[in-house]
Amino acid sequence: MIEKKDNLLIVKGPVDTSNKKSPFVIRNVRLFIAFRVFFNARFYYPVFTILYLDFGLTLEQFALLNAAWAASIVLLEVPSGALADTIGRRNLLVLTGILMVIEIALLCFVPMGNPDLLFGIFLVNRVLSGAAEAAASGADEAIAYDALKQEGEARDWPRVLEKQMRIQSIAYVGAMSLGAAVYDPALMQRLANTLGLNIHLTQDITLRFPLYLTFIMAIMTLLTTLKLEEEKPAVKPECDPSEHSGQSIVQAFKLTLQAGGWILKTPFALVIILAGLMFDNCIRMVVTLCSQYYRLINLPEASFGLIGSGLAMLGMIIPWLAYKMVTRHSPAYNLAVMAIVSLIGLIGITFFLPIIGLLPVALLSVVMYMGRFFQSHYLNRITASHQRATVLSFKGLSFNLAYGLIGVLYSILLVFLRPQLAAAYPDLSHVGIENLVFIKSIGWFPWYFLLTLAALLAVARWQLQNTDSYKTPG
Repeated sequence: MIEKKDNLLIVKGPVDTSNKKSPFVIRNVRLFIAFRVFFNARFYYPVFTILYLDFGLTLEQFALLNAAWAASIVLLEVPSGALADTIGRRNLLVLTGILMVIEIALLCFVPMGNPDLLFGIFLVNRVLSGAAEAAASGADEAIAYDALKQEGEARDWPRVLEKQMRIQSIAYVGAMSLGAAVYDPALMQRLANTLGLNIHLTQDITLRFPLYLTFIMAIMTLLTTLKLEEEKPAVKPECDPSEHSGQSIVQAFKLTLQAGGWILKTPFALVIILAGLMFDNCIRMVVTLCSQYYRLINLPEASFGLIGSGLAMLGMIIPWLAYKMVTRHSPAYNLAVMAIVSLIGLIGITFFLPIIGLLPVALLSVVMYMGRFFQSHYLNRITASHQRATVLSFKGLSFNLAYGLIGVLYSILLVFLRPQLAAAYPDLSHVGIENLVFIKSIGWFPWYFLLTLAALLAVARWQLQNTDSYKTPG
């Protein structure tokens, strides 16, 4: 029964929810989940570094290509949000699907043997990949959330995210395991022999197998985006859409710069951003190189996916531990724990110990999960709601910029080390020199981390001298 009192409608008695619409019967919600699964199921991730090296690229080229990827995200992340609101989220997601198809197709069909051509094609691939990441960022969630508000209940969004993350995690584990398995020529040859196939498989052949599987995912991504539905963006008839888009992009950049100004004027926020940046750029660079590290500690390629899946399972445990830490300990204490664990992990990988060498990688993965949790918690705690999204966007931009810069520094280090080691070991083969350069380069990461940690502590002491926010748990 419904009564009206003081201009409010009051519902008495049980509410009939039998006709409540499940969020998963809404077309765009289902397609949002499918898009996230197809777009992120990249079978080459567990063999990322060695894929580039086996194509014939060098380690410094690999580092520069990742820097180009990060730079394209930095340059396109902000305007992509404005474009999504101007030309439409669906159109931007369709563009994402097209970019993914092109970027993977380039690697599937690029001929081997010409180093300059290979580097050029891989550079185009990295730029297109970064553009696709920037275009998809936020637009997929926005179109699904809008559909949920219009056709269902907005409060069901956590259910949608929970299911999306669960399905995506399952797909990720499958892609990691299968991608590493099909990359291994010995395993694929045994499978071919078992099936009675009269073929001889080499690394030059199997290195494209994860790419072919990812190309199928790219096509599925594009088909998914084409099925999305969205009303045309509301632009006044008398306005030129291109002019409106330009104004939106300019405004987006202004908001991002304003968020940067607020961070510089807020000591605790500045230190949190710098701390996260320090941990992220160093450890992410190491994690990116892990497939080459696994190969040098005598692990078979087929195991790389299982290792990646096992490390991903840490994501089910570490957030709970991080929650306990933020409620019981101060930010300064948590920073100290992360610094100690990071240093142990970075020193541990320099020994290149078979099997046991996986432990320092696990420690670095723990720090990555902790860092994401701590940054989100502390920044959201002190940031006003009206600029929260922009501050978090600025954080993402700064992290990718730092990742690009360390990629450039790493490539310079490799250029410095290679001639010295080639002169010192003239009898080593090209592959032997590459492996030795990699081993020596890993030894620089603990020193880089200590240097950036010392700089962070100096800035933190200067910025936080008149506040005790870093001492307070919560």
